[in-house]
Amino acid sequence: MSETPPESPDFDAMARDIAEVPAVEVIVTVAVNLMSAAAVKLGLTEEGDKHKDLDEARKLVHALAGLLDASTTEISSFHAAPLRDGLKSLQLAFREASLVPDEPGQGPGEKYTGPVYG
Repeated sequence: MSETPPESPDFDAMARDIAEVPAVEVIVTVAVNLMSAAAVKLGLTEEGDKHKDLDEARKLVHALAGLLDASTTEISSFHAAPLRDGLKSLQLAFREASLVPDEPGQGPGEKYTGPVYG
């Protein structure tokens, strides 16, 4: 019995598809994915603490803050405002979830956003 090898991805087709996507849409999609992953790692989903990992959450929130800081002038406030609100909510959730909260200005992403107070 022989197995057929898996098909290789069509990289040319993938490149054509991504070429049609505006940069703002790519940035927003990445930001939303980072937000979603951070929410899971903060235990903010229905499953709660099952996937909670504050070390991983810190990295994701920090990456989100860096992305938003770097893309501020590239995306409109229409897109940026809700992303910044979501980031702040995640930063506050991180502060609340931490047994020993970071000093203001030292939490995840706060080097980009400034101190977040709970």
